[in-house]
Amino acid sequence: MTESNDVILSLKHMQKSYGSHKVLKDISFDIKKGEIVTIIGPSGGGKSTTLRCINLLEEPTGGEIDFHGENILHPSYNRNTFRSKVGMVFQQFDLFENKNVLENCMIGQELVLKRSKDEARKIAMANLKKVGMEPFIKAKPQQLSGGQQQRVAIARAISMDPEVLLFDEPTSALDPEMVGEVLEVMQKLATTGLTMVIVTHEMGFAKSISDRVLFISDGIITEQDSPYELFDHPKNEKTQKFLSNFRNNEF
Repeated sequence: MTESNDVILSLKHMQKSYGSHKVLKDISFDIKKGEIVTIIGPSGGGKSTTLRCINLLEEPTGGEIDFHGENILHPSYNRNTFRSKVGMVFQQFDLFENKNVLENCMIGQELVLKRSKDEARKIAMANLKKVGMEPFIKAKPQQLSGGQQQRVAIARAISMDPEVLLFDEPTSALDPEMVGEVLEVMQKLATTGLTMVIVTHEMGFAKSISDRVLFISDGIITEQDSPYELFDHPKNEKTQKFLSNFRNNEF
């Protein structure tokens, strides 16, 4: 949970267009050190695009992204420094198919952080143990279930010591019986003080893990509040309608 009021990332009127189609119209919010922010909303509303713009997989077409007070979109800003500080866990795992579990968790440390092989191995093993994947270090991704692959992807991301870790619907590609194992790992991570931004359609999980919940629809943040207020007392009509589609016992 939130440890301080230190703002790590600040999005200021961020926009993203594809041609004449505006996916993000005006996205502004801060992310504080140790905070867990979840983003919910309808498909196509701009949730994943927001994350992809934060870590520069997509280039915003307007606005600012400030990292410790510096605009990372400024031409003089060293984006590689920023990318090494912000990790991402994808829907489809994105593991290297030709490398085993341990190698997947070592390669970024060696190439980007310039860690020695021994140090990278030690850190990778510690993080694989955290996610329950230590017994599978020699396995290739295709030998693993989706849930196991996603746990490896999480271990790989935290092995890079990110200041902020982004999760883009990390359970959406999983069979229902595998969702729980990944959410359990994320719940444990949440207790470590790691700053996390999570796009999810798991409403009960969002309510239980978050410090703050953002509802994004039609390219804008229509509502943001504490999980209790947003889920139990939504003020915006779009939020109310969206949440009414979920059974009450889901959150």
